Amino acid sequence: MKILWFAVIGLLAGLCQPVQAEDEPMLVSTKRMTLATAMKVAQGAIDACTKKGIQIGVTVVDREGIVQVTLRDTIAAQITVPISQGKAYTAANFNAATSSLTRIMDSPVGRSAGLIPAAGGLPIEVGGSLIGGVGVSGAPGGEIDEECAQAGIDAVSDDIEMSM
Repeated sequence: MKILWFAVIGLLAGLCQPVQAEDEPMLVSTKRMTLATAMKVAQGAIDACTKKGIQIGVTVVDREGIVQVTLRDTIAAQITVPISQGKAYTAANFNAATSSLTRIMDSPVGRSAGLIPAAGGLPIEVGGSLIGGVGVSGAPGGEIDEECAQAGIDAVSDDIEMSM
């Protein structure tokens, strides 16, 4: 009788376990930018705007929106730093160019702390996967901020794609 009881307990314990599909992985791997890569993105953005005679602040964040690098050009206004961070954070969290998010600016989502849905932030993707975001502030218009952010991504895109 004791053996039957243990068999029933063992069967019930097995039924209480979460079911995991055989082909479903139990862990997920994510790609992350190295510090050197994030620095190249930031420097590429600075260089592109410098060529236009514009002083900017630039921030590169990881896929969660956590800052990896912030650079401010020599005479860029201090306010460019938190604005570039907000743009990078927004681009990473929405996985979209911030210029495409201006419609949410007057919504409750657009007023969420830390979000800046104004042109100048871009997601950084490799092989179709989000690895971070870059935000630029300081140019006389958001479209120029975005051009400089794209130049930063372009500075590393071939190397990143080859590392996949």
